[in-house]
Amino acid sequence: MLKRYRTVREAANQEVVIKRSRFIGYAEPVSSEEEAVAFIEGIKRLHRTATHNCSAYMVGERDQFQKASDDGEPSGTAGKPILEVIKNKGLKNVAVVVTRYFGGIMLGAGGLVRAYTDGAVAGIEAAQEIEYVLHREVFIEVDYTWYGKLENELHSRSTRIGQVDFTDKVTVCTLPESDQADAFIAWAIDFTQGKAIITTGEDRYFIDGE
Repeated sequence: MLKRYRTVREAANQEVVIKRSRFIGYAEPVSSEEEAVAFIEGIKRLHRTATHNCSAYMVGERDQFQKASDDGEPSGTAGKPILEVIKNKGLKNVAVVVTRYFGGIMLGAGGLVRAYTDGAVAGIEAAQEIEYVLHREVFIEVDYTWYGKLENELHSRSTRIGQVDFTDKVTVCTLPESDQADAFIAWAIDFTQGKAIITTGEDRYFIDGE
């Protein structure tokens, strides 16, 4: 799994008008090629009367699923510029559609590239770029006498904390970044003087800074 990757937060859209043509940029986070295709087809159904619905997507840890469509615009003037926006922003697992309603003024090849680039940027900005960081569940089980000290220290270290279970002992689910988990476990053992029972769980993604 990737230690971190950039994508968009949510499905959103934004419109730009260029020489009377409307360009509506849509962006959505997707987890598979099938989701990307379904999103694009949904926008096409929503805008059946549009002049063009041009699109691109990039999916997979290694960006192994990529596709761009000019949807009737001159070759290379729409789908490729949209895909380049995704690449230049370093985004993964995202699909973008730019819908055009022709306003009566021809833009030329260069103008189309700029317009579809602007439309893609607008859609992505509306969907909000975010970064996911991989964290690992580290469960720390301690006696109640240790809980207050442990809690204070975790907060002072700004450690992400999940669920806390109170039974005959206290089990705190901590979530250090995955590549720092081993060092964190060593710290926890040292801090609790070896009196904690420490186990690891799953790797989970969280939005950086939240």
